[in-house]
Amino acid sequence: MVLFLLLLIVAVALGVIGALGRDTLYLLIIGVMVLIADLVLLRTRMGRGRRHRVR
Repeated sequence: MVLFLLLLIVAVALGVIGALGRDTLYLLIIGVMVLIADLVLLRTRMGRGRRHRVR
């Protein structure tokens, strides 16, 4: 969960810098890519915990 929050903060920071700065559109794109990777990571971790054991 710490990794998720860290990646989320990095994605938001890069997105804000990319949106506000001149000639820094690439930072916005990198921020969006990090956010997507973060959501995929969260989905895979949450998906593993939902499996039920068969007894």
